[in-house]
Amino acid sequence: MLGLMVAGGIALIVAAFLTPLLRRWLVSRSIGQYIREDGPSMHRSKEGTPTMGGITLLVAIFVGYIVAHLATVVRMSTSGMLVVGLAISFGLIGLVDDWLKVHNKRNLGLNKRAKLIAQVVVALLFALGAEKLAHANTFLTYTRFNSTGINLGTIGWIVWVMLIVIGSSNAVNLTDGLDGLAAGSLTLVFAVLSIIGYWQFRHFSIYRVSSSLDLSLASVAFAGACVGFLWWNASPARIFMGDTGSLALGSGLAGIAIMMNLQLLLPILGGLFVIVTLSVVVQVISYKLFHRRIFKMAPLHHHFELSGWPESTVIVRFWILAGLFAALALGLFYADYLSITRLLSKT
Repeated sequence: MLGLMVAGGIALIVAAFLTPLLRRWLVSRSIGQYIREDGPSMHRSKEGTPTMGGITLLVAIFVGYIVAHLATVVRMSTSGMLVVGLAISFGLIGLVDDWLKVHNKRNLGLNKRAKLIAQVVVALLFALGAEKLAHANTFLTYTRFNSTGINLGTIGWIVWVMLIVIGSSNAVNLTDGLDGLAAGSLTLVFAVLSIIGYWQFRHFSIYRVSSSLDLSLASVAFAGACVGFLWWNASPARIFMGDTGSLALGSGLAGIAIMMNLQLLLPILGGLFVIVTLSVVVQVISYKLFHRRIFKMAPLHHHFELSGWPESTVIVRFWILAGLFAALALGLFYADYLSITRLLSKT
């Protein structure tokens, strides 16, 4: 328990104190966000707001994770290191993307092909590391290592993991469109993951995740970093996380869920991000096939903005949705625990 407190506390403090320092450095060099021309007109006032704030998130997560192990007896696991490494790697992809946007003085960074190739390579390395080094099981999972009984095999599982990682990172990236929306929502999601990880640690005989305590610690570090950053990112944002932060947090979310055997629970846990992503998919399909738009603008949060909702209202209501989805996932996880314990008691 002490390790969890240290990880979250250190990550929060590092993010809270490092973010304004980074902001001043970015302002002194006129490094700010360029707003896309086809975005909501009310966002024009945000032009020039410092971006690449995700750098502090990466530092906070790393420092919180490392210090927690130095200060406690919690053992660092291969799974935990792979997750943190995955987040940092995706964060570096986002950093290159953000830097190119600033350098080119327009809201266009890496081209889609280069960005996808980089994500595929990193996701593949993570999947291989998880299977070969962390000895992750290759079953399709819901809440436990054997919850579905479907073995995907090594190749099938690696492809499946790559899809989850890339999908999750880009889903969070799409959701990061309003001040504090992604950071606040992810704080709730990572908090639930930390609870699940600790529960798995206390009931190892059921879940058999040897690295569950370390993964719970990593989850708390992610949550703490989000809270510390949110202090400066809350509306009106004084700094944006950029792709540096959103890709890192999204991939970290996927990595933790995969290593905790929560693959099929992840879409419920991150239900808000799924809905936002689906709004983009539906919008694109509808326009290409029928030349009609379902929403006034996608992603979904922009639709509500253009419908007259104040930005702060959209953010808070989406936070509520994120919290409800996270609570639902936790409830389903616990319901499965009750089910399996009743079954075991009868045998």
